[in-house]
Amino acid sequence: MTASISTGHRARRDRLRAAFEAEAFLVSDLINVTYLTGFTGSNAALLCRLDAIDDADQIATDGRYRTQVSQQSPDVPATIERDVVGALLSHAVDNGLRRIAFEAGALSVASFNRLVQRFDGKVELVPTSGVVEELRSVKDADEVDLLTQACAVADRALAIIIEQGIIAPGRTEREVARTLEWEMYAQGAEAIAFETIVATGVNSAIPHHRPTEAVLASGDFVKLDFGAVVGGYHSDMTRTYVLDHAADWQRDIYDLVATAQAAGRAALKPGADLRGIDAAARDVIAADGHGEHYVHGLGHGVGLQIHEAPGIGTAATGTLPFGAAVTVEPGVYLPGAGGVRIEDTLVVTDGDPLLLTTTDKTFTVL
Repeated sequence: MTASISTGHRARRDRLRAAFEAEAFLVSDLINVTYLTGFTGSNAALLCRLDAIDDADQIATDGRYRTQVSQQSPDVPATIERDVVGALLSHAVDNGLRRIAFEAGALSVASFNRLVQRFDGKVELVPTSGVVEELRSVKDADEVDLLTQACAVADRALAIIIEQGIIAPGRTEREVARTLEWEMYAQGAEAIAFETIVATGVNSAIPHHRPTEAVLASGDFVKLDFGAVVGGYHSDMTRTYVLDHAADWQRDIYDLVATAQAAGRAALKPGADLRGIDAAARDVIAADGHGEHYVHGLGHGVGLQIHEAPGIGTAATGTLPFGAAVTVEPGVYLPGAGGVRIEDTLVVTDGDPLLLTTTDKTFTVL
């Protein structure tokens, strides 16, 4: 781990200290532990102390990860115990800490009850919700760099399989999906961001269709929704093409979605109401008579997880923060005919949002 990344994780923990009022914060959601420390093992928890003295924070993991935790989180003293939450609460008690905030959504009722019995009278456990997730919604420079790399991997992989003629009549959805995934690995992905969607013909009208042995045919829409992971960070992009020749209705639907997507991108301003951003795109589609054919939200945050805060949709609450990385992905889906979705990943700035997915969005017949 480089010094800059280690320093970045300390800065994130310092931001967390400003977000709670207890003596310490117990982090047991594994994604949040990774965000705050860099550690990626499958069993871990973090105790982040409010006083922020040298070596005040403590990470716990089990013996399988003794070497890994020292490499990935060299600036955080480690406790090696199987019961990571219990070990850190014992550490807190031994150091005179009595009021401990914890992530209520990361502990089962049974686990919480066991902790209450074990530490009854020794600590006050204060439930919280979404504290670290809210911090994660604003990306720092290291995160934007990794997101940019992940998006570039996906862009390159798509360009290569198009150049190779993989997206063509006679191929199956699964064949195209697997080829695209392997090309992302070849271009530097450490993992696939989610199960790749390739949907042809009438299947393209299914928003989250899973690839089948359906054969791509001339005149079909082909919708591809996919992403790569680099350094733990996920990209997300959707492009829709037509094979061989296009009908007028396909051009019309594509142009409508493209217009809505542009409106959604333009609405990404710091402080903008999340529902208002969704409405900027949704109203374009509704005005054209296709409101009922747009069946999901406009977008979502993306980072260490493929779906994270903030959500952008009709039920969203709050405003868009500066520095958020989000998708903009309106769609129109005509059952029995076909559908179009266009999706980019962007970072919110004071000016125009920073576009991370750069594959051309012009209506294209392959």
